[in-house]
Amino acid sequence: MDFKPIGIAHSPFREAGAPPFQSTFSQAEGIIEIFPEFQEGLGSIEGFSHLILLSHFDRADRSALTEVPLSDGEILHGIFACRHYNRPNPIGISYVALIGVDEGTLHVTGLDLLEGTPILDIKPYVPAFDSIPDAVSGWVSAQHIERIRETSIRAQQEILKNQQRW
Repeated sequence: MDFKPIGIAHSPFREAGAPPFQSTFSQAEGIIEIFPEFQEGLGSIEGFSHLILLSHFDRADRSALTEVPLSDGEILHGIFACRHYNRPNPIGISYVALIGVDEGTLHVTGLDLLEGTPILDIKPYVPAFDSIPDAVSGWVSAQHIERIRETSIRAQQEILKNQQRW
């Protein structure tokens, strides 16, 4: 396999553990800089309200086959049953709102990536394709999701309050 980043994320989050646990709980604005040789691929993207970003967690350990999820704190789960960044192939998925396109730059909200994270691919979010209303969440309960939301938003607000605009 040969993957080449198509761009890079510019984010207010500078340290591991700083980004929100999931992009759906993020209010952070950011920029996705697309490298010049891939900018032609942005044609017609401005018509979409949301995008799916596939990224490379380039600072991940990559050694874990089990992890305690970042927000769970107690129960060990198989790495493929959680969304922890330490994975054999540290590929991230983020759902972001597209605010605007400026030449080779995408302005987004809902970013949950560290500054400098390599972007591997971008796909348009199409509700008819990307939403599965009857999906089952496995071990992730409604209480678990609410705990993730609260923890993520609280931590994000603190980090953003203490940082200068990137």
